[in-house]
Amino acid sequence: MPETTAPALDKEELRDLVADVLDLDVAEVTDSAHFMEDLEVDSLMALEIVVRLEKEYGVRLAESELASITSLLGTYELLADKLRAAR
Repeated sequence: MPETTAPALDKEELRDLVADVLDLDVAEVTDSAHFMEDLEVDSLMALEIVVRLEKEYGVRLAESELASITSLLGTYELLADKLRAAR
């Protein structure tokens, strides 16, 4: 019987979500683009990303984990770990 508690994590869906929050073209949100340095994310935008991630993926992100949310790849890896742990 397949697990249905946590949504599957798809990097392209995550890229779409981040691009939507930041009001950027999806192509600008590369795996390694640094949110603050390359995409000019401020603290309010970063908080909005966190809120959307928590809502979309049903996870709670601790303050200590927020340091991982600096790029799409870092965010993806953090979420993948959180979702694996939730199973």
